[in-house]
Amino acid sequence: MDIPTSNPINRPAWWVKWEMLFWLWGAFFLNQADRALYGVVLPQLKEELRLAPRQEGLIGSVFFWTLACVVPLAGYISDLISRRKIIGVCLFFWSAATSCTGLARNWLHLMLFRSIATGGGEAFYAPAANALIGDFHQKTRSLALSIHQTSLYFGVIVSGFLGGLAADRWGWRAAFWTFGAAGVVWAMLIWIRLRDPPRQAAETTSVPPTSWEALSVLFRTPTALLLTLAFTADVFVNNGYMVWSPTFLHEKFRFSLQEAGGFSMLYHHVFALVGVMVGGAMSDLLAVRRPRAKMEIQFLGLLLGAGFIYLMGRGETQTMIYLGMAGFGLFRGVYEANIYASLYEVIPQRLRASASGVMIMMAFLTGGASPLLLGLIKEQVGLAVGLAGLALAFLIGAVALLAAWWGCFDRDRAKAHASSASAFSRP
Repeated sequence: MDIPTSNPINRPAWWVKWEMLFWLWGAFFLNQADRALYGVVLPQLKEELRLAPRQEGLIGSVFFWTLACVVPLAGYISDLISRRKIIGVCLFFWSAATSCTGLARNWLHLMLFRSIATGGGEAFYAPAANALIGDFHQKTRSLALSIHQTSLYFGVIVSGFLGGLAADRWGWRAAFWTFGAAGVVWAMLIWIRLRDPPRQAAETTSVPPTSWEALSVLFRTPTALLLTLAFTADVFVNNGYMVWSPTFLHEKFRFSLQEAGGFSMLYHHVFALVGVMVGGAMSDLLAVRRPRAKMEIQFLGLLLGAGFIYLMGRGETQTMIYLGMAGFGLFRGVYEANIYASLYEVIPQRLRASASGVMIMMAFLTGGASPLLLGLIKEQVGLAVGLAGLALAFLIGAVALLAAWWGCFDRDRAKAHASSASAFSRP
């Protein structure tokens, strides 16, 4: 049964949980739009600030490394205090930092405003938001998380077209100012409308998790570690793609910033949106009788997506490259429908935000290196080789899921459910 919710204005509980998802959808939309904006305006930005390819990549990598270092703390705090307040404050902070990025005069300013301030602010969003969705949605968890995930794809597409348009017409600084201002407004609306769920039995009858519990739960759960390895592969590929794909199209076909940013995000993320909805719906349907179905679907997503990544990098015509981007997006979405739904199967409820935070940290510490690595590869052998090589990461992730699926999922799932049941039944 879904968790009952407090209802200060007599709205039905079903409406409260879906309205909550609406506000989070908008916040994640802005989160991903801001994140993609750097890659969209990079061809223009690098000319004005005279950045070398390795500096372009380093700025992108430091963003992800900052996020990785902060997110475990964010996850732990999200298991202790109001998730609604965390989401409202962090959205305001990263949006203000995005606006300040438009004031940058050199690469050190970009590092401060873009990589450190914006990355640190965004780190607090995912653990709190995903755990909040998990609190409100039980039977519809994969569907709700999939719907939330679609905002990533919409955000990146809109950032590609509108960010590129703003940069073409008014310069790259205007793009950062526009998206930053939108985030500040949405943060104010979230503060007014978003609700926390009522405290549950497990929260009122058990002590809060210690910092050691929060940091160690992932490492004590083999399935969670393997899921983290697969997520790291996904993050590694996506980070490199987001930063460098607009430049790839801009240089290969001489596109404008709007065309390069828009097309690099459109084909890929439209199909990713389809994939995440199909993957989420199938998972909720099949997992009723077969809990492993979520990981089986993820495995197929990474395995089939690898071939399209290679085609994207090695294709010679626009049609071939767009086909690669679309296929990569479709199977990326199939995989991403169950990133957190699979994790929550093997993690006790009271530690889910903490586990999410550590998982994100590990994924982005490694996955954050891909923009810098692709920048170095670009200097040596060209960007096309680097993008095609990202297929290897997806294959490694697929092997990790296969190992979890066959080796330890059933045992870890039973242990997590027993722990959650014990917390709820404790006097």
